[in-house]
Amino acid sequence: MLGVFVYLQRTEPPWYARLWYPLRYSTIVRVHANENHIDPALLAAVIEAESKFNPNAESHAGAVGLMQLTPSTAKGIAAATGGSRFRVSDLTDPDINVRYGAWYLRHLFDRYQENERLALAAYNAGEDNVDRWEREHVGIQFDETRDYVDKVERLRKIYRRAYASQLGY
Repeated sequence: MLGVFVYLQRTEPPWYARLWYPLRYSTIVRVHANENHIDPALLAAVIEAESKFNPNAESHAGAVGLMQLTPSTAKGIAAATGGSRFRVSDLTDPDINVRYGAWYLRHLFDRYQENERLALAAYNAGEDNVDRWEREHVGIQFDETRDYVDKVERLRKIYRRAYASQLGY
């Protein structure tokens, strides 16, 4: 029995991946990914890594919602995108949270010239840290951030394979 479990973990056929990595809010993910020219599987992977698709998730650092946005980041996104009545409670609304998170990811992709690893590192560790690492030519310096980037990239492959039709492939 253990051998079967190990085999399934390594090969992760789509049905097995769907058991371990559910996809919720697929329409919201697909719409906001497309609006921001982001791979929908990558957006789903970030959500899985950040909150496991729990819209009420809160971190010890004060990040909220599916994409774990801090209120200050979200307020800045709201202002940059024409919003004028941002409330912290907005971050538990899946549509608003994913809209803001997808916009922020697009901003990071643009800032780091489409370098996915740097954009994901900035999403996790902050733009100031990534900018410093780039200036110093040292690569990602936080183990947690390196692990996060690797995890999101692995999850993207899983979501693309397991949910191709729901994500619009």
